[in-house]
Amino acid sequence: MDLKSLKGIMSVNKGVVELKDKAGLAKVMDELVYEAVFTADKDRQIALFLLIKEAAKAAGSVPASIQGLYEEMGKNYPGFTVPAINIRGLTYDTAKAIFRKANEMNVGAMIFEIARSEIGYTKQRPLEYSTVVLAAAVKEGFSGPIFVQGDHFQLIRKNYLADPKPETDYVKGLIKEAIEAEFYNIDIDSSTLVDLEKPTLKEQQKPNFENAASLGAYIREIQPKGVDVSVGGEIGEIGGKNSNPDELRAYLDGFKEIFKAGKGLSKLSVQTGTSHGGVVLPDGTLAKVKIDFDTLRILSDMARKEYGLSGCVQHGASTLPEEAFHMFPETGTSEVHLATGFQNIMYDSKAMPSDFKKEVYEFIKTEYKKEWKEGQTEEQFIYSTRKKGFGPLKKKWWDLPAAVKAPIMKELEDRFGLLFDKLKVGNTKEIVNRTVKPVVVKKEIPESLQKEL
Repeated sequence: MDLKSLKGIMSVNKGVVELKDKAGLAKVMDELVYEAVFTADKDRQIALFLLIKEAAKAAGSVPASIQGLYEEMGKNYPGFTVPAINIRGLTYDTAKAIFRKANEMNVGAMIFEIARSEIGYTKQRPLEYSTVVLAAAVKEGFSGPIFVQGDHFQLIRKNYLADPKPETDYVKGLIKEAIEAEFYNIDIDSSTLVDLEKPTLKEQQKPNFENAASLGAYIREIQPKGVDVSVGGEIGEIGGKNSNPDELRAYLDGFKEIFKAGKGLSKLSVQTGTSHGGVVLPDGTLAKVKIDFDTLRILSDMARKEYGLSGCVQHGASTLPEEAFHMFPETGTSEVHLATGFQNIMYDSKAMPSDFKKEVYEFIKTEYKKEWKEGQTEEQFIYSTRKKGFGPLKKKWWDLPAAVKAPIMKELEDRFGLLFDKLKVGNTKEIVNRTVKPVVVKKEIPESLQKEL
């Protein structure tokens, strides 16, 4: 697009955006964010991302840390569970659907997140992801704190055991990139390093809490002035045995002993029986999963009363049946992570063109055939791998006709409404605005782009 068309909407003086027409910005946002995501000029892309984000902040859509709300939760659980939503594809459209439903239900407590693994296969670096989310907020007129989170910033066990330094340095680099992109919420996952061969729980958890404390201190070192990034820890690697109180104490006590860099963890992820993406049967349907809600209740209560955390976090929950979600607030769960269920709605919608779906599946079967495990049916392989069909075909997804995307987004919007209702986050704007005071961190717009305006 010709950026001169933005002249009456905003101006840039000495690298700082001044917004003149908020409604005008919302009108041009579809075209502006498309240009930013798909321009081939990488320097211009970064400049456009910064322009969009600075304009969004000027419009009142501000990246923020959820730390203040979680500190309040640690003192007095308010009866709701914060949904943390991973968006793998159709990110702009999906974020708009989330903000529409949030506006309708007065939701302030919700998180947009992306995991280390997803950044790779969805081809969404942190700066792009946070920009697209903020662009969607502007388009839908959502203002206030917006929580963007790095999910599962994980130390991969085999890499770490081969040589700890490069693996740790990689995660530090990802943390730095994310914080620069205004991810003010980071979940550190060093639970992969738990050593079950050690004789005591503390020794088993030691590589976990030591690395979490070290990475947490690094976050405190590089976070912007005035911002306390919300940091999460994890004790139970997903899909393994359920977590227990002794493990929680071993991890949190060990973390507290060595972490002296300011505010500590705000939450703790535990394992209670789920699996990322669900367990797919040979015919492609999902097996029913039973969550140990008693464990969630006991551990969340301990985390709050003994350590002042917001509570415990449940991963891998989006494919659970509808009747399960009301249990999260009832058991005092502070946060629940949701991803695959939304992806499934996109792929399985009746509105999805069969020829496009076939194109994505053929791409997956060709590009990822090495991942086809022995004994897997084609349905199982496709289900477990189709998340990788978003990144390389991102533009084709984005370019789907409005007549195709609209009914898919309506299905998603209905799902978000159901989840917001079950998790009891309706009317949470007030508590968010009371407990979270976003700090506007100014980012300078490069001169090269200023000349275009």
